[in-house]
Amino acid sequence: MIVQFARKEEPQLPIKPKKEAKWVLPIGLILIVELLLLLPSSLTMEAKWSLFAFCCAVILWTTTSINSAYIALGVVLFLIVTGTAKQDILFESLASDIVWLMIGSFILGGALQVTGLAGKMTNLVVGRAKNVSSVFTLLTVVIQLLAFFIPSTSGRGAVLLPVFQSLTKELGSRRVTKAMAILIPTIILVSTSSTIIGAGSHFIALDMLKEFSGKSISFVEWLIWGLPFGIVASFISCRVVLMLFLDKEERKKKLAPKQTTFALSRNEKYTLGILAAMVLFWLTERVHGMEIATVTVIGAFLLTLPEVGVMKWKDGVKAVSWNLILFVGAAIAIGKSLIETGAAQWIMEKLFSFTAYLDGNSTFMILLVLVILSLTSHLYVTSHTTRAVIFVPPLLYFASSLQLNEVAVLFIGIVGMNYCLTFPVSSKALLLFQEGERETFQPRDLLKLSAYLSVIHIVLMVAFYYGYWQWTGLSL
Repeated sequence: MIVQFARKEEPQLPIKPKKEAKWVLPIGLILIVELLLLLPSSLTMEAKWSLFAFCCAVILWTTTSINSAYIALGVVLFLIVTGTAKQDILFESLASDIVWLMIGSFILGGALQVTGLAGKMTNLVVGRAKNVSSVFTLLTVVIQLLAFFIPSTSGRGAVLLPVFQSLTKELGSRRVTKAMAILIPTIILVSTSSTIIGAGSHFIALDMLKEFSGKSISFVEWLIWGLPFGIVASFISCRVVLMLFLDKEERKKKLAPKQTTFALSRNEKYTLGILAAMVLFWLTERVHGMEIATVTVIGAFLLTLPEVGVMKWKDGVKAVSWNLILFVGAAIAIGKSLIETGAAQWIMEKLFSFTAYLDGNSTFMILLVLVILSLTSHLYVTSHTTRAVIFVPPLLYFASSLQLNEVAVLFIGIVGMNYCLTFPVSSKALLLFQEGERETFQPRDLLKLSAYLSVIHIVLMVAFYYGYWQWTGLSL
């Protein structure tokens, strides 16, 4: 009996310290953040609590395997209990347009799957690809083109989500699924700089530029400056994703040739018609005034109409990733807390305080500071539009104080702000493709990607300035 008891106890010895050790890093980092925030500063107590909660969420997302939605919800509840945020902040966030956009997009994706239309769309891509690497390259081309037709990162994500779901089902690999889930929103965001209609924040920034200096950037000028950068950045990003998340054998895995039939059934025609109408309404948002989220929900409603639609309502609801919906709502609430408590504004002021020591004649240092400040802005202001509202005014005053070209400063700043790949909450497109804990990617995967791409982006922007932008009228 003694021998048997010893055998049972022996394998448990290495397990206990291992379980304890995995909490050392997150707890240690949280304590460090708490100690730093205890130092005297101009921050209000609410702003400190908000910053502490945000840092805790980031630490737990990246160092533990706890469900991301559970962490985000817990952080919001912490903000409410401490009195930092009102109780309504969570409920209002769940009523956000991105939440309804995602619900509608999932139902649209379910309809494309049920009718088989997603499979045919997939075969159009896969049929021309020889291996996994070429599939990723073709997707990069398609996403780049979509930037000229759908003026919203979330709108482009909504169109591509059903294609992604069908492609990953066809390829049948968890690692390829994760890599593709990261690739699509990455290219969506990186290619945003290619065109003036790539994001709504572009128009907000241009309006501020006109009010501040009377200057503007035309569609053609933006195309000349942005398209070459967008293309180069997109294909570099594609290669980085392939190298980081797939090994050589997975990248070179050959695909079986597919034959696509263009004969469409009644349900396929109906679904395609609804999808085409949705894209048309997305493109003409300024004319009719209905937002992308509203149009998407209307499309989902029509696809589930009794006797007319292509699927039952309850099946459409089942297609929604409710875990992700809760994560998005909680994450939006965290972002609102940072802004409402003044924590985000405090960070911006601290960052721009360093610019007072810059010499107006040191173009390289000015450029480097501008690139780094704009590229890291997504870390503390999670909304793309809000970043433009908060970041552009001090950016223009920065240009004026050093007698710089406001157009050049604004454009370079916008290109930097379009990079928002470090955390899922930094972009709606990222949230749209983070479906579940096992199916797609985790926050730590984005952190890994951003560790490489952020440096590449900085180098690329500096190289573009000296090698192209300053010679085409974008000199500081």
